[in-house]
Amino acid sequence: MQRWRGLEQLPGGWGRCVVTIGVFDGVHRGHQQLIDQAVRRARQRDLPCVLVTFDPHPSEVVRPGSHPAQLTTLQRRAELVEELGVDVFCVLPFTPELSKMSPEEFVHEILVERLHAAAVVVGENFTFGYKAAGNIELLHTLGRRFGFEVESADLLSGHTDGAVQEEFPVTFSSTFIRSCVDAGDVEAASAALGRHHRLEGIVVRGMGRGGRELGYPTANLSMPEFAAVPADGVYACWFTHRQRGADHPESTLPAAVSVGSNPTFSGTERTVEAFVLDIERDFYGEYAELDFVRRLRGMVRFDSSEELVHRMELDVAETRSVLGV
Repeated sequence: MQRWRGLEQLPGGWGRCVVTIGVFDGVHRGHQQLIDQAVRRARQRDLPCVLVTFDPHPSEVVRPGSHPAQLTTLQRRAELVEELGVDVFCVLPFTPELSKMSPEEFVHEILVERLHAAAVVVGENFTFGYKAAGNIELLHTLGRRFGFEVESADLLSGHTDGAVQEEFPVTFSSTFIRSCVDAGDVEAASAALGRHHRLEGIVVRGMGRGGRELGYPTANLSMPEFAAVPADGVYACWFTHRQRGADHPESTLPAAVSVGSNPTFSGTERTVEAFVLDIERDFYGEYAELDFVRRLRGMVRFDSSEELVHRMELDVAETRSVLGV
C-alpha cells in the first residue's frame, strides 16, 4: 500500500481511481463496511482504491480546543485499512485554507483535478466543504457534472456485548465508541470496533511509588496527546511490546492494567500502568500496545499497602481468568 502525506506525493501519470473519504478514526465495523464497498468497486473497475483522511482532526482546526479523543493513531489507521485492501492511504493536512474550500472547490480541485476519481464511495451521512455545506445530494450532482459515480453506504447498526446492554441496536460510530471507552465499557467498544480498543506508546519511568516495592513492578505508558484513555479502573489487557525501531512485535503477554491517579498514594497525575504477568523485565524505552479486554473494577483508595496488595492479587487472578492464562 502506498502512503501519501498530501497530494504533492501523487505520482506522475496518475490515472483514475475509486475514492473513499473520511476521518476513519477507529476503523470500526461501520468504516470497515464502507471501505470494503469501495475496495470491491475498485476491483470491479480494475482501478486502485484511494482512502483520503485528514490530520489533524477537522474539528481541531474549525473549533480549536475541541479535538476529540483519538481511537487510533494515523499509523494504526494505515495498518488497518491496508488489511482491508486499500491501495493508497492519503493523509490531507487539514489546514484553515482547506476548511474554507467550498464543496464545489473541494470536489473539483481534489477529487477531479488531482485524484481523477472515477467513483466516490462515502457514508450516507457524509458532509464536506466549508461549514459542512456539502452532502450526498450535492455530491451526486457534482458527480454528474464532472463524470464520476457516487455511492453511499448505509450506516451499520448492531448490539454490543458490553456491560451495558441496549434494548435497541446502536449505530456504530466513532462518537459512540469514544463514549464507551470514556465510561470504561471496553467490551462494548470492542464489539463496535470489531477488535479490542488499543492504547500505544513508549514505556517511560514511573513515579517510583508502590509498584516495585510491593512486588508489582509496572510498565508505564506514555501516549499521544489525544489518546482515548478508558475510565479510571483496573483492566485485563494484552500487552504487546517491541524494541524501539523494530518493525515486528517481540511478544504479546497478559497484563493487569491500572488507569488513574493512584489514590492510595495520593496521586494526582493520571497514568496507565501495566503489571505484565509471568515475566520479570524492564520494558523502559520499548514501544508497547495495550489491548483492553475487560474492566475488572473501578479505582479505589485503600487505607494501607497491605489492603492494596491483597486487592492486586485478586486483580491478577481475575485477569488470568478473563484472558484464559
